[in-house]
Amino acid sequence: MDKIIVKHAAVLGAGVMGAQIAAHLANAGVRVTLYDLTAKEGDRNGVARKALEGLKKLEPPPLAGAARLALITPANYDDDLPRLAGCDLVVEAIAERLDWKTELYARIAPHVDPRAVIASNTSGLSIQALADALPEALRPRFCGVHFFNPPRYMRLVELIATSYTEPQVLDQLETWLTSRLGKGVIRALDTPNFVANRIGVFSILAAMHHTQRLGLGFDEVDALTGPLIGRPKSATYRTADVVGLDTLAHVIGTMREHLQADPWHRHFQAPQWLQGLIDAGALGQKRGAGFYKKVGKEIQVLDAAKREYHASGAKVADEVAAILRERDPARRLAALRKSQHPQAQFLWSIFRDLFHYSAYHLAEVADNARDLDLAMRWGFGWTHGPFETWQAAGWQEIAQAVADEVQQGRAMADAPLPAWVLEPQRQGVHGPQGSYSARDGAWRPRSQLAVYRRQLFPETVAGETAPERGTTLWQNPGVRLWLLPEVDAGVAILSVTTKNHVLGSEVLDGIREAVARAEAGFDALVLWHDAPFALGANLEQVYQACGAGQFDMLEATVETFQNTSLALRYAQVPVVAAVQGMALGGGCEFMMHAARRVMALESYVGLVEAGVGVIPAGGGSKALAARAAALASATATPNEVFPYLQPVFQNIATAQVAKSALQAVEMGYADAADPIVFHPGELLWVALREARALADTGWTPPLPVRGIPVAGRTGIANFEMVLANMREGGMISDHDYRVARSAAVALCGGEVDAGTRVDEAWLLAVERREFVALLRTPETQARIRHTLDTGKPLRN
Repeated sequence: MDKIIVKHAAVLGAGVMGAQIAAHLANAGVRVTLYDLTAKEGDRNGVARKALEGLKKLEPPPLAGAARLALITPANYDDDLPRLAGCDLVVEAIAERLDWKTELYARIAPHVDPRAVIASNTSGLSIQALADALPEALRPRFCGVHFFNPPRYMRLVELIATSYTEPQVLDQLETWLTSRLGKGVIRALDTPNFVANRIGVFSILAAMHHTQRLGLGFDEVDALTGPLIGRPKSATYRTADVVGLDTLAHVIGTMREHLQADPWHRHFQAPQWLQGLIDAGALGQKRGAGFYKKVGKEIQVLDAAKREYHASGAKVADEVAAILRERDPARRLAALRKSQHPQAQFLWSIFRDLFHYSAYHLAEVADNARDLDLAMRWGFGWTHGPFETWQAAGWQEIAQAVADEVQQGRAMADAPLPAWVLEPQRQGVHGPQGSYSARDGAWRPRSQLAVYRRQLFPETVAGETAPERGTTLWQNPGVRLWLLPEVDAGVAILSVTTKNHVLGSEVLDGIREAVARAEAGFDALVLWHDAPFALGANLEQVYQACGAGQFDMLEATVETFQNTSLALRYAQVPVVAAVQGMALGGGCEFMMHAARRVMALESYVGLVEAGVGVIPAGGGSKALAARAAALASATATPNEVFPYLQPVFQNIATAQVAKSALQAVEMGYADAADPIVFHPGELLWVALREARALADTGWTPPLPVRGIPVAGRTGIANFEMVLANMREGGMISDHDYRVARSAAVALCGGEVDAGTRVDEAWLLAVERREFVALLRTPETQARIRHTLDTGKPLRN
C-alpha cells in the first residue's frame, strides 16, 4: 500500500472535540478543512467559523501558535463536500449518535478519495457497526481514532480496528499519530468505551459508590484521590466538573446500555445527587456550578444531604495521611485495609474494586496489561495504572485479599477473579518478557514498529526493565557527561543532575568542563535530560550570598554564568540543546546560546527573572540586544533597533513565558530553523541526529559579535516614559519600575548615545552590573525569599 502522508485533513464536526482536533492537526502543520452544519442565517460556514473563533478563548490554548489558525478553513456539509477529494485523512467527530454518524457517512462516501484514511473519534460506539455503514471500498481504510480531551495536551489516542481494517493502515497511522502528533497510541478492542474510559469511568463510579456508602464529603474524597495516591490534582469530583456532568452521565449511560451482562451493571447509573445536579443545569465548570462552585473568591462544595453548598476545605485525617506517607506499597495498602477509619476504608475499597474490575475484564478490553496501565496514565493522568499498583504491592497478597472480600460480599460485584490471577507462581503481569495478555495466556513484548526505535528511553511500566542510560564519561555533583555508543559514539551527552535542574556553581563548572572534554574527544555535544530543562539559577545560593553581603562574589558568579553561556556558543564542536518542559531564566539563556535547539512542542520558555526582582544576566539580555540589531540590519535604517526591542522588553519586564515551542520562536528564544518535536520521547534521538548532521557538514562556531548598534539613552528614555505612566496608574510598584528600567538599560546597551556600536563584552558588563545592583536592594532580596518559601512571586 502507499505510505500515509497527511498534507490535508478534514474534520467532520466543529464541536468541542472536533475543533480542538483540527487545532492540533494545524499545530503539526497540517492543512485542515473543518466541517459542520450549514448556518441557517448569514455566513453559510458560520457554525464552523464560530468554533474557530472559540479556539482563541480556550484555556489551556488548543493552538500552539496563533498563526496556526490560518491552516484551518471552515466549511459546511451542503456546499463543501467535494473538497474531501483532496484530503488524506478524514476524522469524524460529531455527536455520539450511531444514526447521525451513519447518515453522514452516506453523504461523504461519494467524495472521499479511496486512498484516504477515514476515522471516527467516537468515545464508545461500535467501530464495526460504523464500518458496516460505509461502502465496501472504503472499509479497509476505516478505523476508530479516539483522542482524549484536550487533544493537544492529552497523550492518549486509542486506535480501534474493525474486521475490515488493513493491518498496514493501522501500523502507518500509529506511526503518524506517534511521531507527527506526539501521541501515545493504544490498540484498543472494539468494546463499549474502549480501554481508558471503561476503566476510568468505573473508577469514578466506584468512588461515588463508596462516597455514599461511607458518608464522605465530595471535597473529602478529592483530598484523598488526588496526588496522595498518584492521581491528578483534580481528583474525582473536580475532574467530573471539568469534564461536564452531562458528559459523564452520557458515558455512564453507554456502559449501562451496552454492558448489560457486566457483573457490575447495577452500578452503571448516575447517583441520585449527580442526576439532581444535571436536572438543575449544574453541569460543572462550563455552567459555573456542579459539585463545586465559586462564590467570590471562595470555593464551595455541595452537601448532598442538605442540597446546599458550603465552604470547601476538608482534610485528610492524620492517621490516613501517615499511612499514605509509607513508601512501601505493600505496607501502605495493608495498612489501609486494616484501618477502621472511613477514609482508609474508602481508599482500600476503591483500590480493591478497581483491581477486581480490571482483572475480570482485561481479556475483554485490552490486548495486554501494559496497554491498560498506559491507557490510564495517558488518558486519566494517573502516575501508575491499576496493575502496576497491584504488582508493586505484592501480587499474591493483594489477589488473595481481593478474592476473600469478593467471597465475603464486601466487593461491588460477586464475580470471581479469573483463574490466571490466582496462579500460585504468578508475581504480576509485567516483566522482562513483556506484559501478560489474558486473551491468550501469553506475554506480549513491546511493539516492533520502527517509529518506536526513535524513543531511546521509552516510558516503562513497573516491572519492566528500563534500558540503561548509557556509559558515564565524567561527572561532578551537578552534571553527568555520558555516551550512547550504540546510537552515536561520536556525540557526547550532557545532563544536569541537580533537583529540578537548577543551575548552581557545580552545574556551571560542570558544563564548561564537559564542553572542554567534548572539544577534545568528540564531534558534538547534546545537552539533554528529562523535563524540566532548567528552572534557572540556584536562588538559595544567591539568597545566602546576599545575606552574607558577598556581592563581589555574586558578581564573579554572574560573570562565570555568562562565560558558561559563551562556552556553549563558541564551543569548537556544535552544541545542541534538547529542550522539553520549562526552560526558565538561566535555562532559557543556555538554550539560546546553543548552536541549535531541538524543542519538544510542550516547551515553556522564558526569561522570568523580573519575578524575583532581577534581570536576565547570563547572556540573555545581550543575546536579545544582538538579535534586535541583526533584525534592524536587514532594513533601510540599520541603526534603529528600538522597534525590535519593544516586544522583547515587554516579555522580560512582565516575565512572560512562551506556552509552546512555536511561541518560543515567535518571542526570539529559538530560531525558525530549530526542529520542533511533538513526541518528547523522540527528543534525544532527533537531537543526536541534528548534532551529527551539524558535525558532518563542517560546522564551525560563529565569530564573536562586534559593532552591535544599541538604542542607548534614547531607548531607555522611551521605555521610562511607558513605565512612568504605568506607575502613575498604579499598575506597577516603585520596585517594579526599578527592575524594568534595569532591563531597559541592559537591552539598550547602557547610558550611551543611540546608534553607538558595542561588542558582546560591553553588553555583558552592562547586564551584569544592573543584575548585581538589584541584588543589593532589600526589595529584590524579599522577592527571592518569598519565591523560595512559597513558589510564587511577590509584588512589593
